Parts: sequence; structure tokens; C-alpha cells
Amino acid sequence: MTGEQSGTAEVPRPWYAFSIPLLGKGIRALSRLAKHGGSAFPGKVIESLDPGFLARSLSQLPLGVVLVSGTNGKTTTTRMVSSMLGDLGFRVFTNPTGSNFTRGVVSSLLGSVSAGGRLDADIAVLELDEAYAVHFVKQVKPRFSLLLNVMRDQLDRFGEIDNTARLLSHVAQATTGTVVLNREDRRIANLAECVPEGTSVRYFGLSDELRSAFPSDDDMHSDADAGDGDRDRDETATHDGEASRQGEGSPAAESQSVPRPAGDDEQVQDDLLLSRSRPIADVTLSSVGKQYAEFEMDGVVSGTSVKLEGLYNLFNAAAALTVVRAVQRVSGTQGAADDDSLLKSLSTVTPAFGRGEVIDYHGMPVELVLVKNPMGFRLSLQSFDPSGYDTMIVINDDFADGRDMSWLWDVDFRSLSPEGVAMVSGVRAWDMALRLEYDQVPVTAVDTEIAQSLDALLGRHGEENGRPKRIYCTYTAMLRIRSCMSHLTKVADAGV
Repeated sequence: MTGEQSGTAEVPRPWYAFSIPLLGKGIRALSRLAKHGGSAFPGKVIESLDPGFLARSLSQLPLGVVLVSGTNGKTTTTRMVSSMLGDLGFRVFTNPTGSNFTRGVVSSLLGSVSAGGRLDADIAVLELDEAYAVHFVKQVKPRFSLLLNVMRDQLDRFGEIDNTARLLSHVAQATTGTVVLNREDRRIANLAECVPEGTSVRYFGLSDELRSAFPSDDDMHSDADAGDGDRDRDETATHDGEASRQGEGSPAAESQSVPRPAGDDEQVQDDLLLSRSRPIADVTLSSVGKQYAEFEMDGVVSGTSVKLEGLYNLFNAAAALTVVRAVQRVSGTQGAADDDSLLKSLSTVTPAFGRGEVIDYHGMPVELVLVKNPMGFRLSLQSFDPSGYDTMIVINDDFADGRDMSWLWDVDFRSLSPEGVAMVSGVRAWDMALRLEYDQVPVTAVDTEIAQSLDALLGRHGEENGRPKRIYCTYTAMLRIRSCMSHLTKVADAGV
């Protein structure tokens, strides 16, 4: 397949291009052996030596590229899409580590191409950071794109979320086959206007009953502006949602819809008008239970158990189902029974590393929950009951985390009050501890040193506490915790 057919940009091929795959593999092996440079370091070197390597490698794919971007859920959604396509018989190339800059994709390619540069795959499913997605589509035009959401995240990099939406508009404009959009996020849904003629648009969405459980960024800030009265109302909705998800009995009983909070008549009318104006979704998340979800596809509601936890992962599953069905249409592989097959495949997907990943430490589960913006943190707290857990929060402000941590003040931490927080750590530990104090959440200990904080949490220098642990952490903090844990117990190799 030529570069023109696959939508890749023409980049001059250096005379030494034949040696790039072998050279890159050597750099990658040395980097991993030395545990230096992270998963993106080899890609950074190869990008500087051969800027056309990425486009040439991906131009070999018969079905092209699925690009996944947005503020929340990229890594786990990419994992779901890749897993389902693989179960359908497609050979899938992906970037599984969550290193979502273009150099991270190049590093992943170096592990997959042969010494001669051959990529043995039918399709690529790639997670891209919102800003680096713009650089990517200048080199490779995706055949499919999945745009999840826009939230206030890394304000020092992206600015306000309207700018993030503008970044993602470049992805919509560059997509040649199908753009999949979140109809519940108005900034994402509006990107349909940017889609070029000849490219189709499909949507994923929520049932009316579930929309209050997934507030948009605008909803969150409206609540904050309204004051404590609305926060109390939102907290009631959260508790009602938790009760509906924790109900006993069959999955059908557990999947009762999360009720919308009561509002004044004007708000109800506005919501009704918005509901009527929403486009029809290809896949709708209709109800949720405890590790159970029901989806409506082509007018048929079907349910499945899932290994993924968290409300946000269930909504992202609707997004993943939508883009996989789009790939099936294009490849001519969609059949009457395929939706059931997709749900069966979805039920087997496990969390991506650091995203609800559970590490076993001498029989004690240690759960890692990645948080990086107010919506992600808020939904995580809503999804996980703190009862019976020792909770740790680790906040760093390195480049990959975002330097601006003011978003912590947009998160309601009061659900942690009954159990308290056992340990707060990371570069911004004292900022986090102050935030918890304002929400009257008791904190047992604060220590900026992550390694010794983890030791204290696990009880390595005193009496061991057998209670399960849950650690909410920013990206670089998660990598550090996994590294520390790897010296204490078995931790899955994520390629970092």
C-alpha cells in the first residue's frame, strides 16, 4: 500500500533508512536494560534521525489507523478497542504503555517491525495526546478517529478546554473514513462540523437516566459557582448512583438506572430540549451495575459483565464498541451475531497498567488509580467505595502530569472523610494535604518521598496491615510506585 493510499505524508527517505529499524531496536534494548529514558526515549532518537519512519511504517497497514484522543480514558479505551479487534481476528498494532506522544508510537513500532522494517499487522490502534495528535495527523491521516471528551487538564500546556477542542478539530479534519464522537460533550459533538465531505460521523452516548452521573466540565463548574447547595445535591446523586450500582441480586437488579437529581422546572425544560437535539448514538450506555453494563445497539439492549471498574470505563466501553463496529463495516466483517461477540470480548478486557491495576503484595491487593484532572478524580472517587481500604494519594507536578495543580480544588473529596487518608505523598503532597483539610478529610501522614511513603503504607518497617490499599496517583507518580513495587513483588512489564 502506498503512502498516498493510506493517507501518509510524503517525507524524504534518507539513504540510511534501511538501517533505522535495526538501529532503533538496539537503542530500545539498551534503554530497557539500563532502565533509563522511559518508553519514549528510543522513539525520540529515531524521530530525529529519520522523521519519515513513522509514516512509512504505518503506510503498510491495509485498514489504516484508529486514532484515540481526548482528555480522559485514552489508554483504557485503546486497550478495549485493540482487544476486541484482536478477538475478531484482526492483527493489531498498538502503543500499550500509554506513552502517547508521537515518539512513544515510534518506540512501540521499533518493538513490532522486523529488522527490514516490515509491520505485520492489519490495523493500528493508537492513543495520542491531544497536542501530539495534531503533529501525528500531519504525517499520517487516520482512517478512523475516536474523540472521547475535553476537560480542564494540564492548563499550563493546553490552556482552557476550548483550545483543547480546537486541537482535536485537526484530527476530525484529517480523518478519511469515520469519526466517532461523544454526543454528551458539546465541544466534542460540535466537531462534526469539521469533518470533511466523504468522511462519516458516528456517536456514542448515554441514556437520559445516566447523564447526571457523568457531568460535563461545564456542569462541574456550574456546580462550583452555584455553591454548597448544589454540591449537596450532587453528593446525593452520587450516593444514589452508588446505591444503584451496589444493589444485590442479579445483574439486571444491579443495573438500575442512576436517577437524575431534582432541579427547577426551567432546568428540566433545558435538559429536555438538549436531549431532543442530541444526535442518535450508534452505541448507548443504557444502565450500569457493579462490574456490569448494558448497551443499546441498533435498538437492542444487551448486557455483559466486565473486569474493568469505574463508571468512566463503562462509558468508554460504549466509545470502544462504536469504533470497532465502524471498522467492521469498512472491512465487511460485520454479521448479525457480532454484537454479542463484541460484548463477550469486552467482558475479558483487564485494566491497563496503573488504571485500576491491582498488584499483589504478599496476598494484599494494592490498587493503582490514575488521576490527572478534576473529572477523572471525581469519577474515580464516585466509583470506588473507600470502606475497608487504606487510601494513599500521590501528586506530582512533572511535565507529564501538568505543572498546574489548581484543578485539585475542583474535586470533592468528602467521600473519603469517614475512612480518612492514610498517606499523602509526591512533590505536591502538602498542597494535597491542605486540600483534604478544607474538605475535613483526616490525614494520618504526609511525606513527599514516594518510596518511603509506600513502605510506610505497606507496613514494611513495622506491623503489617493486611487491609487492601488503594493509591490515587498522577502519571509520573504511578510510574514511580510501579517501579518501587517491582522491587518488592511481581509487577507486570508494561514496556516502560
